[in-house]
Amino acid sequence: MSFDYTKYLRTEHLPHLWCPGCTHGIVMKSFLRVVDSLGLNQDETVVVSGIGCASRLPGYVDFCTLHTTHGRALPFATGIKLARPELTVVVVSGDGDALAIGGNHFIHACRRNIDLTLIIFNNSVYGMTGGQYSPTTDHGMFSSTTPYGNPDHAFDAGALAMAAGATFVARTTAYHVRQMDKLIGQAVQHSGFSVVEVLEACYTNFGRRNKQLFKSNMDMLMDLKKKAVPVEKARKLAPKEMEGKYETGLLYEVGRPGYIECCDDMIGRKQEG
Repeated sequence: MSFDYTKYLRTEHLPHLWCPGCTHGIVMKSFLRVVDSLGLNQDETVVVSGIGCASRLPGYVDFCTLHTTHGRALPFATGIKLARPELTVVVVSGDGDALAIGGNHFIHACRRNIDLTLIIFNNSVYGMTGGQYSPTTDHGMFSSTTPYGNPDHAFDAGALAMAAGATFVARTTAYHVRQMDKLIGQAVQHSGFSVVEVLEACYTNFGRRNKQLFKSNMDMLMDLKKKAVPVEKARKLAPKEMEGKYETGLLYEVGRPGYIECCDDMIGRKQEG
């Protein structure tokens, strides 16, 4: 029997506005399967987004949702978690939303280790606003703002998250749906700031500008499959062998007191003194 997604959707807001071939729907369905498998209460689950294609997701799912301003999803989510720590709070954000205008918030959310789950929908481009290059657009790739190729080198979102203090960091792709389900589930259950980067495909505003590599959205998905290397294997390879590829799986996990626990501890010590 197929999975019934409708119980978690605001069907009155469908059909969605994502383009044919967009992989955002794949990630949304993975998240809904995780909600179901973990038995999360819809009224005690909050989904927060900023601005961008991925950030339209809260409009389609039937939870407590908040569609905020560009790059500011994490501060809003932090406020929710501080006010109602018993809630499960999940943030969905595109690569531009999370790592460009929201980059400073991303770093400090990692540093604070507040108990949130951030899913980064990384399609390497600003898909909604015209196809501009983003912090994760690969070197040499074409976009509306890099017509001669991108001179910059892409952010490694996972490495940035680990360096900034996130206690759970994972990476998967829109092709590897079973792995995605597993990692998002682990992230939601982890106590602390969790980051799941999902490498995706945007054919409309990225693939068609790089037709020398991608003739269709399926070419983009197969490219994600080809370049993904499980973390256990990747760490046995030489840097030269990993050029143009990326680690997938659970990159890092550690236990560390979260922001709320630290605040409660400090308040308790102050009251005792």
